[in-house]
Amino acid sequence: MVSRPAFIALGRLLMLIAVAAVAGLVFGGLLFWLVGLLAAALAWQLYNLFRLERWLSLREGKLPRGVFGVWGQVYAGIYRLRSKHRERKKRLSRVIKEFRRSTAALPDASVVLNADHEIIWLNRAATELFGIRKADRGLRVDNIIRDPVFVDYLRSVDQDAPVEIRSPSKPGARLSLRLVPYGGEGQQMLLGRDITDRIRLEKVRRDFVANASHELRSPLTVINGYLDSLTSDPELPGAWRQPVCDMSHQAGRMQAIVEDLLTLSRLEAGAKKPARDRVDVGGLLAMIRKDALSLPERPGTIELRLDSEADLTGAENELYSAFSNLVSNAVKYTPATGRVEIGWSVDERGGHITVADTGKGIPADAIPRLTERFYRADKGRDRVSGGTGLGLAIAKHVLERHGATLEIESELGQGSRFTCHFPPERLAPGDNVVNLQQA
Repeated sequence: MVSRPAFIALGRLLMLIAVAAVAGLVFGGLLFWLVGLLAAALAWQLYNLFRLERWLSLREGKLPRGVFGVWGQVYAGIYRLRSKHRERKKRLSRVIKEFRRSTAALPDASVVLNADHEIIWLNRAATELFGIRKADRGLRVDNIIRDPVFVDYLRSVDQDAPVEIRSPSKPGARLSLRLVPYGGEGQQMLLGRDITDRIRLEKVRRDFVANASHELRSPLTVINGYLDSLTSDPELPGAWRQPVCDMSHQAGRMQAIVEDLLTLSRLEAGAKKPARDRVDVGGLLAMIRKDALSLPERPGTIELRLDSEADLTGAENELYSAFSNLVSNAVKYTPATGRVEIGWSVDERGGHITVADTGKGIPADAIPRLTERFYRADKGRDRVSGGTGLGLAIAKHVLERHGATLEIESELGQGSRFTCHFPPERLAPGDNVVNLQQA
């Protein structure tokens, strides 16, 4: 769409051409008049182009005087664009300054890296925790943070989970590091947090739980011994028999909690990676099934299905504890007319231990919290059955130490399914297999 000033300029040019044509006809030399007029028009346009180029190069803040018509509109349009650009630049500058002030004040270290892991920007905390200075911009970050754990993390494809290393510049400090995408062109931000206090508090908590549990173990053993003697004493007055039975039950429950707490403490205080002994999965599950069948209150059917002869590598005592806790839970929450199935299978994703039951099921909102310590989906039922609330926490901890995950599926009134997924590197070819299927 042609603007009004453009129509005016075109009309003026046509009028001047008409005047030149009339002058040429009256005074002669029509071509001379037309060429002269076009030359003058071209000189005027070149003059305005020169003024525009000079105005742009000098970056003057005001519009030049004596500019009208189409050129006036061009100047006005460029002036508006430059004004908007300057305003956007100011806003961006304010945002960048605010970002730098806020990130500089963060207690967590922040380092921006390019696609080649070279340092682009850092805050003050990065100097304190990583030992990186402003003069180090342009250097690769692994030339400064040389911890092998961090170097492997930097080169790995999976960078979702953070890693822990020792601080290269703060003696005795432990850092949690994580890489997150930042901006475009493959840039990343390295975030570091000092977790020394958290680790110290966790150690204090573990030590307290372990020491308290250990100290409670001996007196509880004595109490249980006396209560067992009183329970079996035929001369015990009838009025005391039920209270003594209740005390014995609660003391036994407390002792079970202490044993589970000691188990958790041993797992947490153990080596980062468990042993890689060969574990006969079929034999282990058969033993757990036999223990479940010996319980006085159990479902009518406990079936073991082994679809693979492969074994696992790991700590047998830990795996026994994890699997037996899963089976114990299934037996506890399945009625006598129900059914529990224990399975072992292998595919391209790894090995899978499955414990399925036809019990009452678990509410959907309770499933994410089942592996928390002392969490119970059915508190009343657990008080009656004597559950400690630590079995699934122990199972999850053991599985994490073996690089495995726990998947929980459940539907109210239909039952539950707990599946332990082991990675392929935890599998070992089996020499034998136990095939036990019993109604």
